[in-house]
Order: sequence, then C-alpha cells, then structure tokens
Amino acid sequence: MPVVWTDAHRLHTPDSGIWIGVRIPADELPERAESIRAALEKAGATVVHAEPHSDDSLLAVHDQELVEFLRRAFADWQAAGFPDDPGQGEVAGYIFPTPGLTAGLEPRVPTSLAARAGAYCYDTMTLVGAGTWEAARAAVDLALTAADLVVGGAPAAYACCRPPGHHVTRSSFGGSCYLNNSAIAAQYLRDRGFSHIAVLDVDAHHGNGAQSIFWGREDVFTGSVHVDPDEGWFPHFLGFADDGGVANLNVPLPPGSRDDVWLAGIERLTAAARTHGSDALVVPLGVDAGAGDPNSPLAVTEAGFREAGRLLGALELPTVLVQEGGYVLETIGALVRATLEGFEEELRRP
Repeated sequence: MPVVWTDAHRLHTPDSGIWIGVRIPADELPERAESIRAALEKAGATVVHAEPHSDDSLLAVHDQELVEFLRRAFADWQAAGFPDDPGQGEVAGYIFPTPGLTAGLEPRVPTSLAARAGAYCYDTMTLVGAGTWEAARAAVDLALTAADLVVGGAPAAYACCRPPGHHVTRSSFGGSCYLNNSAIAAQYLRDRGFSHIAVLDVDAHHGNGAQSIFWGREDVFTGSVHVDPDEGWFPHFLGFADDGGVANLNVPLPPGSRDDVWLAGIERLTAAARTHGSDALVVPLGVDAGAGDPNSPLAVTEAGFREAGRLLGALELPTVLVQEGGYVLETIGALVRATLEGFEEELRRP
C-alpha cells in the first residue's frame, strides 16, 4: 500500500495547550508521524510524496471564512503584539459564541483578534503556531494525493497526515485538528465519480467533524466507534448512539473496552456501510484506542488493530486511510503497521 508523505508536517510544533485553564505539554508532536514512517518503511512500504492541490476541494468542505482565518491567524497575531502583551506567542481564543451567549442572535465577526480566535476554535487546547497553517494545508494535500491514487486504480492508499483533522466541522476547528483531511478526501472521491462514500472512523474519539459536515446527506455515510462521551471523553457534547442523522451511526463504547467489544463495533460500521451501498471508503485511522494511550481509556491490542484492518479490507472498496490520533511514540508505528497489514492480508485472501 502506498504511504503518502510530506516533510511539511514538521512545521507544526506545538509546545503546549490549555486544558481546564492549565497550560499542559502538547502531545500532537512531529515525532508521531516520524515514528509511523519509520515503522512502515521497515516493513517495506513505498513512500509517495504529496502533490499540491488547489483550494477548491478544501472549500467544498470548509467555509472560506475558516480557511482564511487559519491562513492569516499567526501573522495577524504577531502583528497585533500578543506575543509581547500579554505574552501569548500562539493564537488562542478566550471567549466563545456559545448559544447561551448569543441567545438566538447571529453573532457578528468580532473586532478583537483574540475574540475571532474563539469564534473559529471551539476549545483552548488547539493553538495556532508559526507553521500550523502550512502543515495543516500540506496534510490536506496528503489526503488528496492518496485519493488520487485510489481514483487512479490503487486498491488503497494511506495518508500519513499530521496534524490530524477529524474533529473539524465546516466552520470550526479544535481537538488538535485544523482542517478535516478525511472529510475533504471523502468529498473529493464523491466529486470524482463515486456515488456513495463511507467514512468509518476508528479513532478513540468521536468523528464529530464528518458527522457535522455530511449531516443530512444520504450519499455519504458517517460511522464512528469511540469511547462513550457520556463517560467524560472528548468531544463531550456529541457522539451518542441516538445522535441520529440520515446516514450516520455512532457506536460509543465503555471505558476499558478491549479487542472483542471494539471489533464488534467496527463490524457494526462495516455492516452499515454495506447496507448503505458504499462504493468507496475513507478510514480516519486513529490508533489512540490502543492500550496505554493517555488520551483514551480503551485497551485495544496490536492484534486487535490487525483484525480491524481485515474487517475494513473485507469491504473490498477503494479505500483512503487517513492518519488521525495515537500518542504513544513507542507503539504508534506498530499499531498503524498492523492495521495496514491486516487490510492488505484481507485483499490478498483468495
């Protein structure tokens, strides 16, 4: 399976985030992608470098206002003097237009840049630094290059995207994500002749971005297996089994779920994709469901990820796999490799 890569991911180097008012070290680090590449190259993978794409596919999924904010945010922040006063070197919001605040009125674009940051970013953890836009935009090109390979006839392609993207909606970013690489790839496939796309998210956290972007559409099925947000896990407000939707299925799992429970959830997603009549597949591939990941209470083993790859491969659909979460540097490469190998083993099955 081709592995699509760009060195531009190294431009995004967050050193911290703000969680419940406390500055904490960042864990969405360049070493994540480097560890994955090393593991896949050791297994003999072919690396393909991302090709540039126009903004058209980006704007098919995201509002132009969000894109332009991200494109200019860091330079505008510097020009406004925030690194000196109050001493915040990265773009961070401090006020958010919640429904309780706006009370049904349409909020206006704020004059203050700090307030505009809160208008586009829904959390305090996802800061915008010097190279964030360039890395996030390059991740989009990664996903689209992988989609090009599939459109050209490859059975599957893997995009080693960083930063991740599956928490980004049409108009707002957060969850360490800036642009929704998986959703952009899904719409790109739809625009290039596939009639029914399945987006099956196996990251430990709900794929709220794709659910929101494709809500109400029958041609794109969104499914997500993830830790139950009702147990206190991100994104907290979304991801419940009764979220509904025209073509949407959420499978929330209790903390501590192991291979059997997690894989049963993936089987529910693949069965729903078959019912949907999907003719192409996008997999937001987070491996933070792995046992020992600090960002998830799930306990999936390497063997579980290999079996997940087999279940997804058994759909026998042209497939784009897009990297999302996974934060243990010692295991992230092995878990991604196991998933991709399981997928390919299923394709080779007589």
